[in-house]
Amino acid sequence: MRILFTTTAMALMLAACGGSEEPATSASTPSAEVVTPTPLPEPGTPPAVEETPVVEEAAAEVDDTAELIAALPAPYNEADYKSGERVWKQCATCHRLDPADGHRTGPNLHGIFDRHSGAAEEFRYSKVLEEADFQWTPEEIDKWLASPKEYLEGNRMSFAGVRRPNDRRDVIAYMLIESNR
Repeated sequence: MRILFTTTAMALMLAACGGSEEPATSASTPSAEVVTPTPLPEPGTPPAVEETPVVEEAAAEVDDTAELIAALPAPYNEADYKSGERVWKQCATCHRLDPADGHRTGPNLHGIFDRHSGAAEEFRYSKVLEEADFQWTPEEIDKWLASPKEYLEGNRMSFAGVRRPNDRRDVIAYMLIESNR
């Protein structure tokens, strides 16, 4: 019954929309516009791709990022920016790099490199981090990211760490670029 109703309803809609197979004979009906089909490309020919400003901007951004990575000190000049961006998403649950974003569960990391430990304004650090005496360098962040709990026992960061050295290198390179924009 339902199939019959659906088929009947579709037939009525088609008829109402001019879906009849009989040609229109009324003089008031405008003539149909002739459309010339676009020829198909030869087999094996890749489809044509039009350049758009968005694509050009993205390509320029990739080139800029590649140049920025290449300008970093070793080993960060061999990093994979996109991989660093993916790893950063773990960090971004608690931290931000844009100074306008303020602090979250963790301090904002804009300008983190060469900042003294426990020194981000208006953030309440654990006592052990406030009393620690070191500068945040790429090497120190690498050690921290390997295991925050082992690096500085008693800190409040509940992050297990980034185990793979290449992931740490990539995210540090990402941070070197993005934390100073």
